[in-house]
Amino acid sequence: MKYLVLFFVFFLCFLSSCDIAIPTINTNDNTNSLVPKGTKSTGKASYYANKLNGRPTASGQKFDNNLLTAAHKTLPFGTKLSVKNLKNNKIVIVTVNDRLSKTSTREIDLSQAAAKTIDMIRDGVVQVEITIL
Repeated sequence: MKYLVLFFVFFLCFLSSCDIAIPTINTNDNTNSLVPKGTKSTGKASYYANKLNGRPTASGQKFDNNLLTAAHKTLPFGTKLSVKNLKNNKIVIVTVNDRLSKTSTREIDLSQAAAKTIDMIRDGVVQVEITIL
């Protein structure tokens, strides 16, 4: 019995010294898609209302309309995107930190800071080209 306990202790010490990577899954992000960099898509973009400022996003971060962030239907949280307003060719780089509903007719929702950068505040909804960085 004594040797069994010693073996167990040494075994646990061995396991704790191993550099084992245990994958974690963000349960808030129901997408597992890996989309190649450079992939482009086009669609409608709108932007967040002020009343959402400070509320939690699907990724768990607090929403801040002053940051360059976006909501997308399927792209993983943390994905960097280039969003180009096709009306004026202005571009902004955003990070996906929220989720659009699957039934949304828009391709992406931008923070107000991002929307201002590409001059879409007045229009409200614009056609954009999205490139994965």
